[in-house]
Amino acid sequence: MNSYRDFVATTAKLFRQGKSIAPKASPRPRKNLPANAPVALIFSPHPDDECITGALPLRLLQESGVRVVNVAVTLGSHAKRRPARLRELKLACAALGFELEQTAPGGLNHINIETRKKDPKAWAVAVNVIAAILEDYQPRMIFPPHDDDHHPTHIGTHFLVMDALKTLPKSFACTLVETEFWGQMRSPNLLVESSLDDVAALMNALALHTGEVRRNPYHLRLPAWMQDNVRRGAELLGGKGSPAPAFLFATLYRVSKWKRGRIHAPATHGTFLSAAKKPI
Repeated sequence: MNSYRDFVATTAKLFRQGKSIAPKASPRPRKNLPANAPVALIFSPHPDDECITGALPLRLLQESGVRVVNVAVTLGSHAKRRPARLRELKLACAALGFELEQTAPGGLNHINIETRKKDPKAWAVAVNVIAAILEDYQPRMIFPPHDDDHHPTHIGTHFLVMDALKTLPKSFACTLVETEFWGQMRSPNLLVESSLDDVAALMNALALHTGEVRRNPYHLRLPAWMQDNVRRGAELLGGKGSPAPAFLFATLYRVSKWKRGRIHAPATHGTFLSAAKKPI
């Protein structure tokens, strides 16, 4: 490779070749976690979000013995596709070693700000579903989208989880880890590196959402997205003009604490979590 033209051409060739790779649907062997193992809940607006934002949950499972449960808030807006999306979701979660919790048969519907404003009865039913899941699992960490993640269901899921938290006893506490995909966070405070093996595992699981990646190969774009997170994270967390960390792939999050019925922001501005350091 002698030029940037060669670099770009090679990248394009690899992308095209990647379309022919068949994902492996083999379940990841489950760790024998103790009965009191800490729990992390991923609140996924749609099937496939658990893979896209799952870098830190995957590391928590593998490196810290955290039980990761993906909560399927919805199964998408197209009713005819929901049975297939659920089958794909089960395969993807199994491939990553995540457990799966459904909110309702077929998932919840109309999880967006409009429902929250105009149909308080339907919204209250959905809030109670999420609150019951939180009460049941008593998670140490929860992963909802942030409040400006562009897609209406992503934003709706954020407020659904926050409204559910407000119904719980003041004694309930957990770490709140907000995620992003469609809309970038203005103030992330954690950049989590993923190893080559972890990126490949996330790509494979994402590819198992065959109906989604057929229309848009999210899985093949995931490494580039994670590289761009390193670019952004360098200055958003380290300050303007800061050098980038020696990461190839990473995911941005915003971490705070939920306790005594409200959010308590962390004292630190930003943290880089390398693959060499345990998440907790």
